[in-house]
Amino acid sequence: MPNGTILIADDDAAIRTVLNQALSRAGFTVRLTSNAATLWRWVSSGEGDLVITDVIMPDENAFDVIPRIRNLRPDLPIVVMSAQNTFMTAIKASELGAYEYLPKPFDLKEVVGIAGRAVSEKQARQITGAQEGADNIPLVGRSPAMQEVYRILARLMQTDLTVMINGESGTGKELVARALHDFGKRRNGPFVAVNMAAIPRDLIESELFGHEKGAFTGAQARMSGRFEQADGGTLFLDEIGDMPMEAQTRLLRVLQQGEYTTVGGRNPIKTDVRIIAATHKDLRQAINQGLFREDLYFRLNVVPIRLPPLRERTEDIPDLVRHFFAQAEKEGLPAKQIEPAALDRLRRYRWSGNVRELENMVRRLTALYPQEVITANLIEMELSQPAADQAVAASEGNGTGEIPSISEAMEHNLSSYFSEFGDDLPPPGLYHRILREVELPLISASLAATRGNQIKAAELLGLNRNTLRKKIRDLEIPVFRSSR
Repeated sequence: MPNGTILIADDDAAIRTVLNQALSRAGFTVRLTSNAATLWRWVSSGEGDLVITDVIMPDENAFDVIPRIRNLRPDLPIVVMSAQNTFMTAIKASELGAYEYLPKPFDLKEVVGIAGRAVSEKQARQITGAQEGADNIPLVGRSPAMQEVYRILARLMQTDLTVMINGESGTGKELVARALHDFGKRRNGPFVAVNMAAIPRDLIESELFGHEKGAFTGAQARMSGRFEQADGGTLFLDEIGDMPMEAQTRLLRVLQQGEYTTVGGRNPIKTDVRIIAATHKDLRQAINQGLFREDLYFRLNVVPIRLPPLRERTEDIPDLVRHFFAQAEKEGLPAKQIEPAALDRLRRYRWSGNVRELENMVRRLTALYPQEVITANLIEMELSQPAADQAVAASEGNGTGEIPSISEAMEHNLSSYFSEFGDDLPPPGLYHRILREVELPLISASLAATRGNQIKAAELLGLNRNTLRKKIRDLEIPVFRSSR
């Protein structure tokens, strides 16, 4: 039976009662208070083996008390509770040296388990100083699914562990990778992102490891690779499932030995980077198909993080919409508000493009419509029309009343895409990236029109049947058959 004294500070009497009952039954001695002053008096007098405290209390914020506790008693573990379940709350709790962060509502069994570990271990985390700012929140959402993500991230911030982020396109995998870097111990080093799907397969090794002059046709000078550029910082390998086998072998050698050679080079180069990988694919299935090395998978999948699709966290949509409106306003676009009925319609929509799709919609609403208040009717119109038609409708058409051509729609969307980068250019590999974005809906629509008949779809597209099959496999397009 565990023993030890737990000091609980929370201004909610119901929370104090349930924690008292659960922890007392588990064998702990429990002391309860509703304010920070009493908690500080107990701690400064040497009482307690564990502190469990809410963030917001009537007399003082726990984040102001925790540093004093850490300075006075660095070995006293502190568990932070909060109903303000944001990413920054979890990060700040971690940075201030909290043993654990618990979003409300919490599971009592989990609390008892954490208390047992904390009291027995008496471990404290290193204080690294807080970096908070509402304008710099990289991740938005208070749903239970996001809370789990925040808790994992908070535990990883001060480590160099390799991380694998898995999630559908548009869920924010690069945002998570950037958060791990920007709030971690490598924050002063470079963050370098590489999208494996955007680089021609025969150039991936040169892109990652660099090449020497004359290493291949067209190599007119030495070029540094992404590993060299990321030295001392973080290398984010996005869409790792698209990496060819030869490059996988070289990457595995880097992870095993901590060094690499440039293409055409002979001298090994030591590397000091943290690897964060991401994919929307099922890599275990790719392993079974012989498309991904199993040993590399285990090297990369040290800490897996699953990002939930937006349809699993629809309660976050109001916060996300307000966040995107605020971002657009800072960029000089008109301020907007949204009525409750419109938010309700957004929550009921199935977001196949996830948070990125929602963000793009909010930007369109902000840029193209003169109304100050976004109504449910506007949302309904947005959701019921293709993106190109929405832009034309919002700007009163092309003057002819005709449906825009595919080339017009592409030109409009590409212009919007380039405008998002301001004076900068988008990442290299645009041709292959856009080609993939066009091929996927084109082939999917052709298969739907032919009820899954690949021979007819190939004829419709003007492709060889084997070519179509390969594209279906590479693009991971579901194959269906007509029941008729």
